[in-house]
Amino acid sequence: MKKDFGVKTWLYPMPVLMIATYNEDGSPNVMNAAWGGTGGEELLTVCIDNTHKTWANIEKRKAFTISVGTAAQVKACDYLGCVSGNQTPDKVAKSGFHVTRSNHVDAPTIDELPLVFECELVSMDPETCLVVGKVVNVACDEAALTDGNPDAEKIAPITYDPVAHVYRPLAAPLAQAFKVGLE
Repeated sequence: MKKDFGVKTWLYPMPVLMIATYNEDGSPNVMNAAWGGTGGEELLTVCIDNTHKTWANIEKRKAFTISVGTAAQVKACDYLGCVSGNQTPDKVAKSGFHVTRSNHVDAPTIDELPLVFECELVSMDPETCLVVGKVVNVACDEAALTDGNPDAEKIAPITYDPVAHVYRPLAAPLAQAFKVGLE
């Protein structure tokens, strides 16, 4: 028997997405966003409240990057979700992260996080808080590659558990997709 909980957004796994933008003065801003994912072949969608500094930055610059939070950087990732860029403009420096300007969009990339999606703004909806970006490039540190492709075990992405309010690592592979079901 299943217990009803009403309307909840307890989807598993919920990625830990680090959204990076530039402030008006050119300094970097990064926020932790758990509500996001793919929205099509070239699109990523994140939910960002329109009171966040990140919303204003994306609206102005028309670009942002999304890096995947990692086990090695969980403390810095969490800090950037606890502190507002509206009140703490130097929060990226305080987190210990370093940034490099993207070669493809007007936004920073986070040096310490190996996988980054560089996005141009497609749309923003202040009523739903949905921000849609078109991926113009994906970059991954060479140390996190296997056979020339990103390796999830080397990246060590973390997920957010919205019920327990904890970060969880992704587990080891379970089965080969699109093959195990054919056995």
